[in-house]
Amino acid sequence: MPREADPSTNEQAFLLSALRENIRLDGRALDAYRPISLSFGEDYGTADVRIGKTRVRATISADVVTPFVDRKFDGVFTISTELSPMASPAFEVGRQDQTEILLSRILEKTVRRSGALDTESLCIVAGQKCFHIRADIHVMDHDGNLVDASCLALIAALLHFRRPDVEIKGEEVTVFSVREREPVKLAMQHQPFCVTTSCYEEGTILLHDATLLEEQCREGDVLISMNKFGEICQIAKYGGAPMDGLSILTCTNTVLERVKIFDQLVKDRIAEDEKRRDVGGLIAELSAENDR
Repeated sequence: MPREADPSTNEQAFLLSALRENIRLDGRALDAYRPISLSFGEDYGTADVRIGKTRVRATISADVVTPFVDRKFDGVFTISTELSPMASPAFEVGRQDQTEILLSRILEKTVRRSGALDTESLCIVAGQKCFHIRADIHVMDHDGNLVDASCLALIAALLHFRRPDVEIKGEEVTVFSVREREPVKLAMQHQPFCVTTSCYEEGTILLHDATLLEEQCREGDVLISMNKFGEICQIAKYGGAPMDGLSILTCTNTVLERVKIFDQLVKDRIAEDEKRRDVGGLIAELSAENDR
């Protein structure tokens, strides 16, 4: 399997020398992010996130399935990631590498295991029918910081998605199309985001939103997922760079500020998208009709 070309010795030495003087090659501050853009597609549940040259698209879909035997009152929620050669020559179709495994693991812990999506709300008939919400994460371009971009895209897509409305009469279950009834938002209990901190010089230099070159030169990284209320969902540390408790605590404080920015960005973009779709107040009228 091909690998990303390792940076030369001169490139590594130049980058580390600049970091010792609190300078990044693109001129950003150590805790600054590259320009972030978030947009939605015409269909509900499609979110496109760009952080610098890194681009990730998340797509949400829903099907009616039979619930698990041991989870009769819960729906099903799965997350699938795909890293194709289109994103980087280092990725190969049909084979998972360490990057994809790490990405899947972090998204599972951050979103699914933290209970961000209320799976009980996906139940239609206990033990017989439920919704299966599937999230597909496609990496379009890879220039570092895949985890942050993927998590942002996933949460945005879940908040943007609308599942079909259902009606139960006796033993008959009717699933309405979008044309028949206004679709229903997913029940999100909280919105966690992941922020990656890269470590250099035995943990004395910390920075956010590392580019691909910065990732290749780092000694380790710390991934912290939390919501805007400061509730930590997971902390994962990779690499051999040691970090003491005070450094981890400092990271959580800076991560919380970034998470609040992510949360507000998603809210603003969703509000803009709803305003764009609500031509002549039609959506509000359909929602009121559903409530009746």
